[in-house]
Amino acid sequence: MPVAAVPAYLGQDFKDASPGLRFGMYLPIWTERADQEEEVHKRAEAKSREGDEVKALLKRGMDSAIQQLRNRAQKPLPGLWGKNDFAAKGAWKRVINLSNRDKDTMKALQSRLTAAFTASVAQTDRMALEAIATAPFTTGLGNEHPLENGFVFLNPYGLPYLPGSGVKGVLRQSARELASGEWGDTRGWTAEKIHLIGHGRGEINFSAIDALFGMESVNGSNQHLRGALTFWDVIPQIKGDALAVDIMTPHQSHYYQQKPDRKAGDSTSPHDSGQPNPISFLTVPAGSGFTFHVTCDLTHLAHLAPDLAENERWKTVLSAAFEHAFEWLGFGAKTAVGYGAMAEDPAAIKRRDGERKAKQEAERQHLAQQERESKLLALSPAMRMMQEFLDARSDKNQPELSALLGGLKKGVWSGDVNTEIAQHIKQLMVSAKKWKEKSEKKNPAKDNDHQGTLVVMKCLLP
Repeated sequence: MPVAAVPAYLGQDFKDASPGLRFGMYLPIWTERADQEEEVHKRAEAKSREGDEVKALLKRGMDSAIQQLRNRAQKPLPGLWGKNDFAAKGAWKRVINLSNRDKDTMKALQSRLTAAFTASVAQTDRMALEAIATAPFTTGLGNEHPLENGFVFLNPYGLPYLPGSGVKGVLRQSARELASGEWGDTRGWTAEKIHLIGHGRGEINFSAIDALFGMESVNGSNQHLRGALTFWDVIPQIKGDALAVDIMTPHQSHYYQQKPDRKAGDSTSPHDSGQPNPISFLTVPAGSGFTFHVTCDLTHLAHLAPDLAENERWKTVLSAAFEHAFEWLGFGAKTAVGYGAMAEDPAAIKRRDGERKAKQEAERQHLAQQERESKLLALSPAMRMMQEFLDARSDKNQPELSALLGGLKKGVWSGDVNTEIAQHIKQLMVSAKKWKEKSEKKNPAKDNDHQGTLVVMKCLLP
């Protein structure tokens, strides 16, 4: 069977290796001598004209048979340590599986990245956004690889990742599209060079996009600018236990490669009778999680564009760029045909809304506390103590009058404070028509209002 091109002492069992190693160094698609001999015997056993020919070749020896079959124009025998096309088709199954160690490593990398991100800068200087892939994600297809399409893995872990530079490029394009106005609301983006800083003996005019993403020199100019944003690499949290394999099937490869097609009279022009050519490539399946981390140099941004640094406005416009990129641009490769599309994680949206409501409630309570403290400062010492007593009562549903009468009975206050509070309670009872100078009831002990009056009068007596 085809083997990986590694020293013999390593063996050929690489199921515990990472997907990146199995896709690269340990890819078992290379033909060895035993594979050639097996293929020769298999062809010789076929009951066909070719089988008879191979049997005749074998009479001259295996070396001669292999040499003859290698030189055939049709169905040539794979060369020694050459790519075995049949094995290449089956190699995908050995590449895509994720072991428990791969999944643990993937989660550990994400946890470490999040911890480093949280500890690196203040909360006002950072922004994290959790997304879910709504379509397969792929990247690095242009990398050279024996299976025709490459893939990007994060070394030395051998797991898929999206480089921060790729994130930055997509978001810059998203900001440009929004700023153009062709998508309706610009969402706060503008390409106008409304900002200005000194540069040597001259000046640099730049836009909000330049302030956040940076500006490169053009045509030999020395006017360049470092952007305030830094985009971190993204570690996809792969859904399920394996990567996925998708297929693209170009029908006019003769046209793209400019190779004459015999079926079309050796023409290189495109036509519908082109031979389909299925090509496999690796993807991260839809439903996988992507957490984007962005940090902002607020000191630098405040120097370049104070309006973006004020009230964390840079987060507002960047969120709009993310939304546009998720829906219309995508990340990675093959975005023109829908790959790399994403949407913000509903769980993250719900959690963020909860945090925002909690923050608003905390601010409301803080303002209410400040207002209450201001009102307390305006009261006399006795009235302040009375109000603090009411605020501290365990049963908030207990009527204030009842609570204050209870305080008098228990002797909570004393001296002039007790007298002033008793006078206030008397006024409350008079207003509520519960004050009784005399009681005409036969059993006044059962009359709560009467008992309350007696307690207040006792406090008011000299």
